[in-house]
Amino acid sequence: MERKLHLGFAVAFTAIAALAVSTQSLSAQEHSEEAYGYVHESPNYPSEIWTLAAGGRIYDKWWDALDRDEPEGSNPAYPVTGQKSGSTTWRCKECHGWDYMGKDGIYSGGSHYTGIPGIRGAEGSSVEAILVTLRNESHPYTQEMITDVEMARVALFVSRGQVDMTQFLDMENRKVNAGNADRGREIFQTICAACHGFDGRMLDWGSGDEHNFVGTEAVDVPDEVMHKVLSAHPGVQMINLRAFPYSDAIDVMAYAATLPTGE
Repeated sequence: MERKLHLGFAVAFTAIAALAVSTQSLSAQEHSEEAYGYVHESPNYPSEIWTLAAGGRIYDKWWDALDRDEPEGSNPAYPVTGQKSGSTTWRCKECHGWDYMGKDGIYSGGSHYTGIPGIRGAEGSSVEAILVTLRNESHPYTQEMITDVEMARVALFVSRGQVDMTQFLDMENRKVNAGNADRGREIFQTICAACHGFDGRMLDWGSGDEHNFVGTEAVDVPDEVMHKVLSAHPGVQMINLRAFPYSDAIDVMAYAATLPTGE
């Protein structure tokens, strides 16, 4: 009897391991028709927490979040000091950063540098005042791109949805340096693993022989991963931890940084 139990456990473990290492590469728009409402629309009675996460997704990449056409050409307000061109210059994060600190944070140098300040100073400001800024000449988004209702979600995110990433990041080296990885493992294995697999390799954002898993991202761009942990990735059917204590998200980041970065 004991031998059969051990054998059954071994078979089950092998099956789980095989599932975890199988990978899928998904584009931002690959989800079922039934999931469209969850991914792109809003609840009948949206909570503030949902709105904060929705605003974070628009901040990330609004055309995927809202199922709009990707903008053509560069944003006319994108500074000449920047090194990017095309649709990426229309993303809020491209100037203000995943850490929301702009020129004073991780984007203080390198290919994403623009010289534009972050949005940390706007934290706690009124949504109405932020909306005025989001509709001025420095943010030339039309109603066809982002409606006033949708832009209000961004304003609420700027006012009440930002987090201080210096609490868990070594900003100089862009590495996770805080959090309880054991607690993070509990959360990851019971929530995140449903889509990412137990070792974070079920989904692969890489191409060819270059793999890009949860562990890869958590090591290379933890500030970006934290933003998505709290707001979800725009355009896909992904959960987020916005409704839970911020410490849970930090613990997940601590554990994610221990996951495999390649095959």
